[in-house]
Amino acid sequence: MQIRTTEGLLEGVHCDGYTVYKGVPYAAPPVGDLRWRAPQPPAPYEGVYRADHFGNICWQVLPKADQPIMGRFVKEFYSDPAFLPEMSEDCLYLNIWAPDDAEGPCPVAFYIHGGGFGGGFSSEIEFDGEEYCRRGMILVTINYRVNIFGFFAHPQLSEESPWGASGNYGILDQLAALQWVRSNIAAFGGDPENITVFGQSAGSMSTQVLVSSPLAKGLISKAIFQSGLACEETFLACPTLEEEEGYGGIFVDLAGVKTVEELRALPAEELLRLNGELGKVLWEKLGNGMVIVPCVDGYVLPESVRECYAGGRMAQIPYMLGSVIDDLGSSPENIAADEPGKTQAENIRWIRKVREVYGADAWLYFFKRKLPGDDWGAFHSAELWYTFGTLKRCWRPMEARDYALSREMLDAWTGFMKNGDPNNGACEGWRPYTDADPYTRIFE
Repeated sequence: MQIRTTEGLLEGVHCDGYTVYKGVPYAAPPVGDLRWRAPQPPAPYEGVYRADHFGNICWQVLPKADQPIMGRFVKEFYSDPAFLPEMSEDCLYLNIWAPDDAEGPCPVAFYIHGGGFGGGFSSEIEFDGEEYCRRGMILVTINYRVNIFGFFAHPQLSEESPWGASGNYGILDQLAALQWVRSNIAAFGGDPENITVFGQSAGSMSTQVLVSSPLAKGLISKAIFQSGLACEETFLACPTLEEEEGYGGIFVDLAGVKTVEELRALPAEELLRLNGELGKVLWEKLGNGMVIVPCVDGYVLPESVRECYAGGRMAQIPYMLGSVIDDLGSSPENIAADEPGKTQAENIRWIRKVREVYGADAWLYFFKRKLPGDDWGAFHSAELWYTFGTLKRCWRPMEARDYALSREMLDAWTGFMKNGDPNNGACEGWRPYTDADPYTRIFE
């Protein structure tokens, strides 16, 4: 089946009841002179574009099996080479799963991957859209620039920018992907007026950035935060432009060059190596290596996400949010007691602010299922196997109750995406969280 997009004819791969379009370019390759610039429109297709394989992923350092904590993620998510595309700066691609015979325009689920703004990609083994299509949804997953390729700021870059700022290229990629989807998704059977943005970890923080940015106004109908939100905590550093430019100055010094043009002439592999060196320097200097991230640039973010939250200036849309037992900011005591930690406290702050400012309901969950197969428990990212319905791809000895839990969570996620209410099919009885009725949906 061929689809006509703004760039020309696109052909995907037909599956059982749905079609998947892999590696669809939503922007021009950010290479050469386009390195560290806002994404530009993609070129028109020559003939029919065959969207039959996942696109390149941004340069990054994948976890290694011998690393103390991150090594466990290798076995969990990165051990199958079939789900590890080539790395390249030419990485601005998205994937679309669309049902064949849905009635009426389909709601759209727009997923942003995590990875600490330093890694991750849209075709990881745990991501798939088949179960969304079975529920009358379209799923979109996107790549965006990460680490130094996506969040490098420098006074020279700010000077050449039309809006006088730099950094945030990865967020501009997300916005370009959103705009491409809004312009084209009707051709796939989707509803451009019903796009839910959701993400996990840094993908959740990205979602917070988007609902805090004036550039996303009118593009997002609903949002889901999974294990990543910054209201009062500093899970997302959100430095000022001046601070981020300072980190960029250190990077230039490490490279032994004087100009951004000289940096643009360096090979991507060298930039990635230097990114690792920068992380070490910043860790020694700040005690925090996760600062090459979205910054307050006056354009994408006129203010920090915490300031936007405090002033109640987030997008006025429905929200669903939650965390897992072993999550960002969870103490050993929290984990031992199977109770929520700091991430859930942030979620509750967000819900209270939404009620205070907009008088609107929001929905809270807590994932407690300790996954079978080892002693890792309900770890950060564990729920992704369930919310994408990809348990059969997992190495773990999943049980019948895991598949039932996945169906319940998928029904909740897609129910919320359809009409702002997660009560749907297998998931019923979920009440909005209020101070008078502090209901949390427990998934275990």
